[in-house]
Formats: sequence, structure tokens, C-alpha cells
Amino acid sequence: MSEKRTDTRDGKYVVPPASFQRKPSEPAPRAASRRVAGVALGVLLVVWVGTALGVPWAAHPGVSAWQTICVAIMVQAIPFLLLGTLISGAVNTLVPAGVFQRVLPRRPALAVPVASAAGVVLPGCECASVPVAASLVRRGVPAAAAFAFLLSSPAVNPVVLVSTAVAFPGSPEMVLARLLASLAASAVMGWLWLRWGRSEWIRKAVEGRGHHPGASRLEEFRRSVQHDFLYAGGFLMVGAMAAATFNVLVPRAVLDTLGGSFWLSVLFLAALAIVLAVCSEADAFVAASLTGFSPTARLVFMVVGPMVDVKLVALQAGTFGRSFALRFSTATAVVAVLSAVVFGWWLL
Repeated sequence: MSEKRTDTRDGKYVVPPASFQRKPSEPAPRAASRRVAGVALGVLLVVWVGTALGVPWAAHPGVSAWQTICVAIMVQAIPFLLLGTLISGAVNTLVPAGVFQRVLPRRPALAVPVASAAGVVLPGCECASVPVAASLVRRGVPAAAAFAFLLSSPAVNPVVLVSTAVAFPGSPEMVLARLLASLAASAVMGWLWLRWGRSEWIRKAVEGRGHHPGASRLEEFRRSVQHDFLYAGGFLMVGAMAAATFNVLVPRAVLDTLGGSFWLSVLFLAALAIVLAVCSEADAFVAASLTGFSPTARLVFMVVGPMVDVKLVALQAGTFGRSFALRFSTATAVVAVLSAVVFGWWLL
């Protein structure tokens, strides 16, 4: 077998040709997703059963409003989530990694913005972006370009942009601001990796191996869609429930305090996006429900979420290693917030 060769400047790895296979998600994040989905579904069932049986607490106006908001967000978001996972599964299983090597410029500095723009035509859910990026690095794509694609594909793909337009009707400037801010953040992170990234931070992913080598493309597609939809669906339920709870329980005075301070509202919604971990195909509906905040703060929520959240940090740590996840996620959060603020100030 040919020996691997590394370039410590841009993290480019040259390996023997191999078929395009997804790296399996780590057991811990997958188990966590099942627990999250189980708890969220249990809470919803308790509320629905209580309402159906006429239990006194379930008839409270606040509970009724909570249920209405939660269901409305999920009903709007689920079709986009399903469509996004179907497209993502098709891209992951049918598009060979060699396509990127043929399309990307040979100079890594130029390959980064091209890889960012590729997210528009090669969409992917953030649940799949991490293993796809690892696979690209193993097959010789410069790490800087792979990471730019990792950040852009869940944030600027057509499904996400259409869902944003539906969630914010009559506000095309919000769609444009999300597109430009996300592209800029992903490209900047790619260039930052070129300057300061180190190949030893991602050695775990490079030395990793694929799975199901004998499985057909159809079977890989089925597994990809099933995993991504169920994985993201649990976090969508939590996001919808959290947004509904926030709208019902948080006093108006608190919202006025948060909304009255520009940086406080921006940082609060950035932190909320990281914690809620709503899938990018659905997060616009959650952002649209946060009516007490400025358009720029809600843009920050939509730009940060697809790039940095608790499930992505767990996936990055399991795929690339904790050292990479800590550095990359922290830097990405800062860059994403600044990018959203700049484009929000310009367009919104």
C-alpha cells in the first residue's frame, strides 16, 4: 500500500484512491440524539394527552399557546428537514470525492472560496457535513477547502435559503444577508486554517476508515437519510419546544432588556443557537418566532447555528479529535457572529 504523505501547511493528505464512503457517526453523539428525541417526544405526548383528557393544567392558556407555537414550528420545518436530508444523502452517496479535486483550483487559497460556493450547489445537512469533510481530507482535498465546505454546505444550500424565505415572507434582504454572511464566515475560516492550522490536529480523521464497504449505494443512501433525519429531528423538537417556552414564559420586560441592548441580544441568540442545535433546514422558523429581537440578532442565530452547536462540536470531537473541535468551534463562533453583524448592519 502506498505511504501517506502530509503537508503541514494546509493539511493536504494524499492517499491511495478509494470509493466514496461516509465515515460512521460516533456512538456517543448518536446515543445522545436518541435520548434527546425520546425526552422531547415524551414531553409532547404528555401535553397532548393532558389536553385530550381535559386535565386542568393542560387547559391553561399558557400551555395551549405553548402547544400551538411548538406544533406550528415543527409543521413548517419538517418538510424542509426531510427534503434537506434526502438531498444530503444523495450528495453523500452519489457524488464521488474526486469531483472536488477536479473542480477546485490547485492553489489552496483559491480553493477555499470555491469550496464555500460549492455549498450552494452541493447541499448537505450539518449532521452529514462533518463525516463528508473528513472523507474529503482523506482523499487529498486541502483541509482548508474541506472545512470551508463543511461550514457552507449546511448554511447556504437551496433548501435552507427557501426555508428562510418562507419563514421571513416579504424579506428577501434576510435571505441575502444569510447567504453572504455564511459564505464569508466559511471562507474566512478556511483561510484561517491555511495560516494557522496544523495537520496533527486532524490526524484522527485522516487515519480513520470508512464503513459498510460491501453496501450498495442505495443502501448507503437509505442509511444516510434515516440517520440524518432521525438525528436532526430530535434536536428540531427540542428547538421548537425551547422557542415556544421562551415565547410563553419569558416576561416582556426581559425581552425588552435583551432586545434593547444590541450586543447583549446578539450574544444571547448566538448562545441560544449553539445550545438548541436546530437543523439548518428548520432554524429559520425558530428565528422567525423570536419576534422580540432585532433582525440582525436573528440573523446571528441563523448564521451561527449551522456552523457551531452542541451536536456539531460532539461530531467534530469524535471525527477529528477534541483538540481540533475546541479550537475550530471557538474560532468559528467568533467569525460567524462578526460576519452576521457586519452583513446585518449593511443589509438589514
